[in-house]
Amino acid sequence: MAASAPTMRLERELLDGGAGLVLACDEVGRGALAGQVAVGLVVVDAGMRRMPAGLRDSKLLPEPKRELLAPRAAAWVRASAVGEASAAEIDELGIMACLGLAGARAFAAVSEAVELPFGAPLLLDGNYDWLSQSIEHRARVVTRIKADRDCASVSAASVIAKVHRDRAMRRAHVDWPVYGWDENKGYSSRAHFEAIAEHGPSELHRRTWLHDRSREAEPATALFELGVG
Repeated sequence: MAASAPTMRLERELLDGGAGLVLACDEVGRGALAGQVAVGLVVVDAGMRRMPAGLRDSKLLPEPKRELLAPRAAAWVRASAVGEASAAEIDELGIMACLGLAGARAFAAVSEAVELPFGAPLLLDGNYDWLSQSIEHRARVVTRIKADRDCASVSAASVIAKVHRDRAMRRAHVDWPVYGWDENKGYSSRAHFEAIAEHGPSELHRRTWLHDRSREAEPATALFELGVG
């Protein structure tokens, strides 16, 4: 059964309630073994046109469709940006701090394109607010489980961020082809673990995530140990 399309229902409720604009964000790369974590952030307002046909949570779309949808999603919203935190920063600060760091960078970039009123609502996928402190509570974060599936603005942020990060991992694959990042995008797979065992980690690997991994670790087991399974 095809996944139902996201809607602008929640965004409209917030706009009808007096918000001049609504922000929405989603992260990608949180559970990867290599590469950056990226946070996509978009801005929508009451003048939004009909959302792009086929827009869905990035996880529900095959790569070719995501590639087609990303520029359409970016053109549909009033403004968008992607912030990143590197693998080295993740090793130094931890993943949760780096989600906030990447989100703050995206927020700063969007702030340069659009004047963001203090306290504007910001839709965040999930049930944990990892962003407010990093942006000094300049937005009113509204967490929503499955917002990337149900809220069109968050779906747009998800697609934009996913395509941005996937492209970065394909570029990195040119320099480190042994890890198969053009296929696995830095996530766990048997071939990825085998390449790490044979060649050692690269400078783009999150080394604190690998130090206690067995050479024969099953991908599912590794994901469980990472707390992202």
